[in-house]
Amino acid sequence: MSGRGRRWLAIAAAALGCALAMTDLPARAAPATPDIGRIAIEGSRFVDAQGRVMLLHGVNNVDKDAPYLELGDGFTLTADDAALLAGHGFNTVRLGVSFDGLMPTRGVVDTAYLDRVASVVDTLAQYGIHTLLDNHQDGLSKIWGGNGFPEWALSSRPGALEPNVGFPLYYLMPSMNKGWDEVWNNDNGVLDQLGDALGALAAAVRGHAGVLGIELMNEPWPGTAFLSCFPNGCPGFDVKYQAAMQKLTDAVRARDGGINVFWEPNVTWNETMPSNLGKNPPITAPDIAFAPHDYCIPSQLAIYLGLPAFLRGLCPVQQDKTWGNIDSFTARTQLPTLVTEFGDGDPAVLTNTLVRADERFIGWQYWHYASRFGAGGPRPDPFLGDVGRQLVRTYPRATAGTPGRMVFDSAGGDFAYRYTPRAGIGPTEIYVSDLHYPSGYEVRVDGGTVTSAPGARVVTVEASSSGPVTVYVNRPGSKGATVPTGPIGSGSASGSASGSGALGSSDSGSAGSGSAGTGSGGSGSAG
Repeated sequence: MSGRGRRWLAIAAAALGCALAMTDLPARAAPATPDIGRIAIEGSRFVDAQGRVMLLHGVNNVDKDAPYLELGDGFTLTADDAALLAGHGFNTVRLGVSFDGLMPTRGVVDTAYLDRVASVVDTLAQYGIHTLLDNHQDGLSKIWGGNGFPEWALSSRPGALEPNVGFPLYYLMPSMNKGWDEVWNNDNGVLDQLGDALGALAAAVRGHAGVLGIELMNEPWPGTAFLSCFPNGCPGFDVKYQAAMQKLTDAVRARDGGINVFWEPNVTWNETMPSNLGKNPPITAPDIAFAPHDYCIPSQLAIYLGLPAFLRGLCPVQQDKTWGNIDSFTARTQLPTLVTEFGDGDPAVLTNTLVRADERFIGWQYWHYASRFGAGGPRPDPFLGDVGRQLVRTYPRATAGTPGRMVFDSAGGDFAYRYTPRAGIGPTEIYVSDLHYPSGYEVRVDGGTVTSAPGARVVTVEASSSGPVTVYVNRPGSKGATVPTGPIGSGSASGSASGSGALGSSDSGSAGSGSAGTGSGGSGSAG
């Protein structure tokens, strides 16, 4: 994304914390066990060290301005931010790193910057949060008013009379497109140098249990080949792009052979163009994950350019196409998917992403969250408004078996989830939202037993047999939700239990109730 809190085709940012009431800052919660274990890729799933299937819910934190990742700057995540995020159930952060910061001088890696990155990773890990390290760029380089690639890495420069109207239209500048061509052609050894920088990053965090992986490049632009991407994608460019991703993957794996590597589609994906990654040739490297974004352009135009609000009604059509492209990619490659950016501060549009992700059992990282803690003192908790009530969800963060369908009603908190258990790999863990149950919650299980204490923020469930297990969480007195029919990815009539008419289950099992907790933490802005 371009600029703090900006995203593709968004001209200005909306503050996620706007109009939210200030809350008192409670004492920081005790950190989780520091060794949270690394998440591995197994087929099309993310799994923990026990073999449980992980579902990842989280946020972005991308610092684009030097000096990078300095505590107290009001942007870099602190232990208090980690406590806030963990308290709201988030178990992952996409942490931005900069090529410009990693290697400010050709061939010379800034080890102090690497130390700061590792420190944030370790802080988040203490609270059970896994970090995806995102090599972030927007607008290629400061040369064009963007960020990412250091100036020494590129020869292209804007012409004296070449207009630059800024993000996002500067991607159409001939000089920037030539700069991107330099990247894909490895002119001046730019990809080699980037590979060295990312390799140094991999080495610096090797052995740090909280590392989810490295995302090789944010929103890569095709350069002069961009017109070939419309209207149906650009297979010719994607062959060259895939070769670049493989080159960078090899550089990273040379320093840490076991690290997960995340590949994004080229950024015309955001305009619903499909990705051709993995078609010619197939992706054969191990432990690769797919990292698409999901933005609604009509909603952005309505919010940020003042165009008619009815344009938001077009979002489901656009986002259905985006998710159809995700379905096609995963069917072709069998790689796991993590949506590494989405969100625009519009709760109605936000639901489009969250429901589609739930239907497919796919995780996500919301754009954007910046530290609540800076020189001016704590800012409001940004998750206490309408957007936060969508993002903070009851969900199965670790499934001891094969996931099935689930549903969560963000209005009333009704949750239902079915899975097929696998013996000997520990309990299934359900995070119970700290926002949706003001008078506590009830949990019922069919085919299993609750093994956590009543009112626990994380409900643990053990299967009673090899048969399916169904877990229900709801407010006291609610009839609750029923699990949608059909396999994962088959869709549903609505994004909420109440909207689907799926209320009214009465299943036996262990039950517990408790009060919803509150957390403290930072402010952020929508991507």
